[in-house]
Amino acid sequence: MCRFLAYKGREMFMSDLISKSAQSLIRQSYQAKHRKEPLNGDGFGVGWYVPEIDPTPCVFTSITPAWSNANLRRLAEKIRSACIFAHVRAATPGLLVSEVNCHPFQYDRFLWMHNGDIGQFDRIKRRLRQSLSDELYNFIQGTTDSEHAFAVFLNELTDHMEDQSIDCLEKAVRATINQLNAWGEEVGASVPSHLNFAITDGQSVIATRYVNDPAREPPSLYISRGERFECLDGRCRMVSAGRDVRAAIIASEPLTEAASDWEQIPRNHMVTITPDMHVRISPIE
Repeated sequence: MCRFLAYKGREMFMSDLISKSAQSLIRQSYQAKHRKEPLNGDGFGVGWYVPEIDPTPCVFTSITPAWSNANLRRLAEKIRSACIFAHVRAATPGLLVSEVNCHPFQYDRFLWMHNGDIGQFDRIKRRLRQSLSDELYNFIQGTTDSEHAFAVFLNELTDHMEDQSIDCLEKAVRATINQLNAWGEEVGASVPSHLNFAITDGQSVIATRYVNDPAREPPSLYISRGERFECLDGRCRMVSAGRDVRAAIIASEPLTEAASDWEQIPRNHMVTITPDMHVRISPIE
């Protein structure tokens, strides 16, 4: 399974998140600590917003391992943003390693990432694709279950694409999970689905930690929040903010060694960062 992070808050350099911290995302691409297989070398992707230009995010992906891509490090040193998504991929066996299969996936103002897999996706794929509008059916370029799940989410939003409310986005995420589960039940899927999703429109961020098997744990997911995340003299930390959160990181694994800075998202819960930086964690029914 993959590793990802999502950042929302004060504008900051991407390099502070993906390369400078003790357990940065680039380090997790070859030395993940919270999964049995430490390698996530089947490509990577980063997405970020520059609202003074337009609301559509910029995305850079590559099939090279994140640890060996010099362009990623060069760009990250110069890119500043208040909303950043980053992902390192461990491809599901049998799926192609290609740029169209690299996360984050982008549609209009939205970015989407997934860590996990849809159980027996091949058995529900036809049902899923037949449920989509023509536009979203044709939007899918790759072969991953992750991009197909994104299309389901967008399909749930079809009648509300101009609705900026966080409640609408949360409902669409929940509906996506429920629909994927329903299709799995229809075909008698015997393999669980691990659905750690992350979605943003550049204003809000939502992430899930979810598995549909009560006997299993979903992939790891943590949140750190505070005044700002800073890297000084080779040491990174989340600076405490008291009550006023101005920066938040959602990540598959903690980026720093300060355990007190990181809170694990409970099993089968959703974490939401609102445009005004309120953080709420709620159960997924």
